[in-house]
Amino acid sequence: MAELRHSTAMATAAARSSNSPAKRDSDASSASSPFASTSARVRGGGGGADAGDDDDGKDAHRSYPLLPHQHHHHRRIPLPSPLRSLLALEDPRSPSASSSYRILLAILAFLLLAALFFATSVWSRLNAPYLCQKDGITLHCPETKEPPSLWENPRAATTSWKPYVPPENETSGYIFIHAEGGLNQQRIAICNAVAIAKIMKATLILPVLKQDQIWKDQTKFEDIFDVDHFIDYLKDDVHIIRDIPDWFTEKDELFTSIKRTVKNIPKYASAQFYIDNVLPRIKEKKIMSIKPFVDRLGYDNVPMEINRLRCRVNYHALKFLPDIEEMADKLASRMRNRTGSVNPYMALHLRFEKGMVGLSFCDFAGTREEKEMMAAYRKKEWPRRYKNGSHLWPLALQKRKEGRCPLEPGEIAVILRALGYTRGTQIYVASGQVYGGKNRMAPLRNMFPNLVTKEELASAAEMEPFRKHVTSLAALDFLVCLKSDVFVMTHGGNFAKLIMGARRYSGRHRLKSIKPDKGLMSKSLGDPHMGWASFSDDVVITHQTRAGLPEPTFPNYDLWENPLTPCMCPAS
Repeated sequence: MAELRHSTAMATAAARSSNSPAKRDSDASSASSPFASTSARVRGGGGGADAGDDDDGKDAHRSYPLLPHQHHHHRRIPLPSPLRSLLALEDPRSPSASSSYRILLAILAFLLLAALFFATSVWSRLNAPYLCQKDGITLHCPETKEPPSLWENPRAATTSWKPYVPPENETSGYIFIHAEGGLNQQRIAICNAVAIAKIMKATLILPVLKQDQIWKDQTKFEDIFDVDHFIDYLKDDVHIIRDIPDWFTEKDELFTSIKRTVKNIPKYASAQFYIDNVLPRIKEKKIMSIKPFVDRLGYDNVPMEINRLRCRVNYHALKFLPDIEEMADKLASRMRNRTGSVNPYMALHLRFEKGMVGLSFCDFAGTREEKEMMAAYRKKEWPRRYKNGSHLWPLALQKRKEGRCPLEPGEIAVILRALGYTRGTQIYVASGQVYGGKNRMAPLRNMFPNLVTKEELASAAEMEPFRKHVTSLAALDFLVCLKSDVFVMTHGGNFAKLIMGARRYSGRHRLKSIKPDKGLMSKSLGDPHMGWASFSDDVVITHQTRAGLPEPTFPNYDLWENPLTPCMCPAS
């Protein structure tokens, strides 16, 4: 039994030794050796006892699977072939080992060159001077290569800023107007057109000056005003173009087509009216005309900035052509030097043309024949208002008491004399053809013989270029009146209102601008028992506060005559 336990123990030890790593490596070396097969055959050729022992030892030497921790500790990690050859784990004489040696040598050579280059670069930087080396009075600085950015901005291509110009597709649409009436009525219409373009953020097509039934003139905008200055001055407020866009092919129908015309705009409409009623149609149709356009924008129902814009248009953007300005300067200079010495002059705006007299429906002194001719004229021109004429006499008396009738030349002569103006006063008369001719003008000329017109101040050759357009002649009158030392009107109207407003705005309100009280004057002139002294005192006292000083505004005030509140501020 002891022998049996001893043999069993030895068999167990042999099995353990056969499963050890050293034993397995020895077996692997023997298997790969050329002598492995011979040793196996020698061992296999032994006696039967040995053979039986091998068969019996299969169970004794059986290898069992390793546990997970055992497998992890005993797993062999393969090495790259170059490293195996280098570590003598592979025969260096084999073909695969030769290729691996070459690859390894190439890698080592590349790393050696890189290290050498890096070391050289670091050494040169360490030995370079920090700034410059000084040799006496000479500085030796490192050489530099001139960069492109020295003469140009290398980042210029990355910027995309440019001056802002609103593209056409940003506009809400295009508006087009015909400025009707005389020059000054057209002027007001142009100012209002710019204002509503601003309100609706629309593009304004340069207005057309429409031929008036009375003036019968074919003047274009560019015949009177400086178009380039007009567009350039207002470029930050409103986009203005010279003509109807080329893409719009219905130019002839712009004012005749109902689809392209905005009508029924009330007088003195508010800014909100245009936003609510006109702007949607402009957005829909892209281009619309507005008709009629006289006094179609109010004064106290629009933003303050809109009224200020209208002042800038009237007093700055609408500039007469240079030849008109130069001729007006000549006329004003000649008025002041007519007597050989510098003297002030008065400008008198005399509103007594046939059309004005007829439209007023007032009664004036004259012969029976003149009254019959005027009645026929009124019936022809204004048949609805004339009717049968029976109501005109009481209506004329009422209008005169209310001061709504224009003063006759003889009446304004008496008022001026009562104010203290003498026979030697120099007077420039701005007017059209006076109704009644020389006979109607006789009382005024008798009292003030130094009374002249532009035709008497300038030669026919000088006036010829301006006779092509009636509005050019009106522009000369406007400027000479504006430059006068005293301005006097005989009736209201756009001309007088614009002169009064311009003189106030430009500081000429320090010079007199007399607006007669026609209601009070009609009463005094109609009193046969009033003496001259009493009449003169009444005239002087009445007109002390009617000399053209700026006045505080009030509801429904007229911006063109009194631009004080929106457009002016106290002088420091």
